Amino acid sequence: MKNIAQSEVTCSNCQACCCRMEVMIISETGVPDKHISVDEWGGETMLRLDDGWCSAVDRETFRCTIYENRPWICREFEMGSDECKEEFNITR
Repeated sequence: MKNIAQSEVTCSNCQACCCRMEVMIISETGVPDKHISVDEWGGETMLRLDDGWCSAVDRETFRCTIYENRPWICREFEMGSDECKEEFNITR
């Protein structure tokens, strides 16, 4: 595993690794229906496209196109946090 402790994760170097994770929608934040996937039991997650990325991620900028309405989990997953750095290291 590579150590990125010396270089902080910022908007300019973020690779949106967390946007390839499954994100459950557990509260109402206004996520548009076109970005929601419903499983056979009625559980809601963010829709992921065939490439494995969240459907709300702009593929050119790696920024969220529904940032103001992103799910609670995305709001809690802070850029540069320990969880972020761990995911960044796993996907490299």
